[in-house]
Amino acid sequence: MIQFAAARNIRARRAPRAARFVVGAVVFAAFALPVLPAAAQSTDQYPSRTVKIIVPYAPGGATDIVARHLANKLSEMLGQGFIVENRPGASGNIALDAAAKAAPDGYTLFVGNVSTNTINENLFGNVMQTRPSRDLIGVTKLVEIPHVVAVSTAFPANTIAEAIELARKNPGKFNYASASLGSYPHLDMLKLLKATGTDMTHVPYKGGAGQMVPSLITNETQIAFINLSSTIEQIKAGKMKAIATTAPSRLPELPNVATMAEQGFPGIGTNAWQGLFAPAATPKPIVDKLFNASTAVLSKPEMKEMLARQMLTVTLSKSPQDFTELVQKETRQWGDFIRDNKIKID
Repeated sequence: MIQFAAARNIRARRAPRAARFVVGAVVFAAFALPVLPAAAQSTDQYPSRTVKIIVPYAPGGATDIVARHLANKLSEMLGQGFIVENRPGASGNIALDAAAKAAPDGYTLFVGNVSTNTINENLFGNVMQTRPSRDLIGVTKLVEIPHVVAVSTAFPANTIAEAIELARKNPGKFNYASASLGSYPHLDMLKLLKATGTDMTHVPYKGGAGQMVPSLITNETQIAFINLSSTIEQIKAGKMKAIATTAPSRLPELPNVATMAEQGFPGIGTNAWQGLFAPAATPKPIVDKLFNASTAVLSKPEMKEMLARQMLTVTLSKSPQDFTELVQKETRQWGDFIRDNKIKID
């Protein structure tokens, strides 16, 4: 009897442990087993709600144009709304910060360019919380855009040499526009002024080309490096003049406008790209899906032709990794230029 009772007590003491083990295993399984299927399902169903594309400039510029065309076509292809949200200001850093801090789930994207994604962290590294090369991942390059040196019709110069001569005779009198402090139109003009020993007054516009163009038309500013997409119609209409292009050779649209190299200034002027980015931790399957969808819609002949009419040349990356590596390379190159020339933004 004593032995039986002892055995029964032992079983009684052991039973709760076994029960706890079974319950614990069930709870663990309940949390552990669905993780992979749920993640896979969310990726397969992406997007299941509206996707926001942040643009770092005001409406009307090339970045905005590209983003809106892309958003419309992705909405059609993927069956969910893609909307553009303009967040101008602080040289694009407000928009960069918002994109980098967004949930990495594919529902917040960013269309940026050379200025925002390669120059900014070299110029504003001491004050920026966001590092584009670290906090954003490239999806694909979208387009490339030729640039021109445009001037007000009231500015009596038809070549770079004539513009420089006027600036030398009137130091500080003439204004040049840029798409914000540290943008490549700003740095390109600094290169030109340094190479020629001239002085002009910088007028930055946080709204980018959407504000630069009116400033040139009204003679608020007299000269700017600016993309041809935003200016071709105004140039054709005689509302402003193009006195140089930054392309390797003359552009068919402006056959009488000599290149910077032809005018004695090779290497000055940027032909910019626009690209699609996502927060760095965005799952690879979602990044790949965005890459495939974006390259598919932009590869269509009708899309290429429509963008070409706006001076936007579709130039896609081979892969997200290929674009990310390009951005990182250009970030290093702009960093070298900024350090070598001791450029600082106060």
